[in-house]
Amino acid sequence: MSLLPPEDEDTDGVEVAWEDQQRINSFSKLNNRLSDIQDQLKVKQEEKDYHDDLSTELELADDDQPVLYKMGEAFFHLSLPAAKRQLRTDMKRYEADIGGLLGKAQECEKEMKGLKVLLYALVAVQIMQMVAKTIRYAKFGKQINLESTPE
Repeated sequence: MSLLPPEDEDTDGVEVAWEDQQRINSFSKLNNRLSDIQDQLKVKQEEKDYHDDLSTELELADDDQPVLYKMGEAFFHLSLPAAKRQLRTDMKRYEADIGGLLGKAQECEKEMKGLKVLLYALVAVQIMQMVAKTIRYAKFGKQINLESTPE
């Protein structure tokens, strides 16, 4: 049973080996994971940029005025030194999170690259086999049987 519309179905009946299908599935999973990681990276980078801007604003703030500092979904009144300390802590956490996500993204890309090379190599081997078979048929015609017969 096919999930593709009839006009998009492949009618030449190309067989896909189970191992190749597993590699294709692995590549798809890695691609989805990479997309999720990139989305998370974008959010973390935006939060880090927001905190960078906040750092600049805190440098201009008065020492005697309490600062509204957002933690999670709530805002707290903090003294300026406490807000700066909390900001440094948050910035370190964002940098660590971004570094971890970048590492995961690189791992996914590395695995995907390896799977691509393997899949392209398998396709190249199949193409070479088809070309060799075509050349042999062109040279020998029906005088040679190149098909395996089921036993």
